[in-house]
Amino acid sequence: MVSCTCAVVHGKSQRFSVETLTLDEPRAGEVLVEIVGVGICHTDIVVRDQYYPTPLPAVLGHEGAGRVMKVGAGVTKVAPGDHVVLAFGACGECLNCKQGKPGYCLNFFGYNFAGSRPDGSKPYKTAEGAEISGCFFSQSSFGTHALALERNVVKIGKDVPLELMGPLGCGISTGAGTVMNALKPAAGSTIAIFGAGSVGLSAVMAAKTVGCATIIAVDLNQGRLALAQELGATHVINGRDGDTVAAIQALTDGLGVNYSIECTSVPAVFRQAVEALRVTGECALVGAAALGTEVTFDMNAILFGRSVRGVIEGESVPDIFIPQLIELWKQGRFPFDKLVKFYPLAEINEAVAASETGAVLKPILRTGA
Repeated sequence: MVSCTCAVVHGKSQRFSVETLTLDEPRAGEVLVEIVGVGICHTDIVVRDQYYPTPLPAVLGHEGAGRVMKVGAGVTKVAPGDHVVLAFGACGECLNCKQGKPGYCLNFFGYNFAGSRPDGSKPYKTAEGAEISGCFFSQSSFGTHALALERNVVKIGKDVPLELMGPLGCGISTGAGTVMNALKPAAGSTIAIFGAGSVGLSAVMAAKTVGCATIIAVDLNQGRLALAQELGATHVINGRDGDTVAAIQALTDGLGVNYSIECTSVPAVFRQAVEALRVTGECALVGAAALGTEVTFDMNAILFGRSVRGVIEGESVPDIFIPQLIELWKQGRFPFDKLVKFYPLAEINEAVAASETGAVLKPILRTGA
C-alpha cells in the first residue's frame, strides 16, 4: 500500500477535505503515478454535485500529470521515471475502441464514472479501512499519487513543465480536438464558439491554428472575450448585447457560420449555436449538462442540411493528440498556459470556487510532489 494525501468529497455538494489515505500497489496493467499537477475541470464539479452518479465519498480529479513510480505486470508503455499526462479511460477492446474512437468506448461510464475498477474493487482506503471511490476517469488525480491504466497514460518529454500539462488530458484537448479532430474546418472557413471558458478558448486557439478566417467567440464575461481576441478570435459577442444569432449573421454576410461549438450546456445557448449555422453548417455539442436536460429547435433550422452532433473528449486518441498539442505549445501556436492559475492542493476549495465564478479559467493544483 502507498500512503498518499488526497482531496476527498464525502457527500453531494460538500467541500473537499484533504486527507491521508492508502492506495493499492499497481496490479497487472496499472501504473502508479506521483502527481505533480492536476487541473480542475467542470466535470469534477458536476460529479461533486452528483449530476453524474459516481459513488461518494470519492477522490476525483482527471487532468493529472506526474512521474511514473511503479508499473504493474505486463506494462511496457512506460517505465519508472517517465513523465506522463493522464487521459480518460477506455476499455480498448470494444468495437469503437478498436476503430480508434476511445471517447465513444461502449464501456465509457464504467471506466470513468463508476468509482471502481472494472472488477468492482476500490483502490483507496482510510486509516480505519473504509473504502473510498477512486479510478475516476481511470486515474483519480486529486492527490499526491494516482493509479492509472496503461491505456490512459501518455508519455511526454521531460523538456516541458510537467505541472502545466495535466489539463491536456481532458478540457484543453476537448476544445482543441473538437475543432481539429471532429469538425476539421477548412482553411478560410467560419466558426462561432459559444462559451469562452477553458474548453471554448482552446477551440479558439485551435481554430486559429487550422486557419479559420472568421472566429467568433460568444460569452457573457467581457474579460474572457478580451482574452479570446488575444488568443485568435476575429470577433467577439457579449450575449447580453441583443440578438446573438443576428449579430453572427451580420458578421457573415447574412449567411451564418460553417461551424459552431456549444460549450455552455445551457439549452437556450445550444439553440443559438444551431440557429447561427449557415445552410449545411455543423454544430458540435461539448457542454456537459445534467442527465435529462432537454433542448428544443425549430425543425426548419435543421432541415436545410444543417447537422448537430455530440463530441466527447475532442474525439482524440490521447497518445497521438496530446504530444501534438505539446509541440504546438512549444512553437507558441497553442498558448494554453495563458488560461491557468496554480494553487496548492490544500486550497482546492478556493480553486473550485474560482472556477465556478469564472474568476479563473483553468485552476491547476500543485500537489507538492
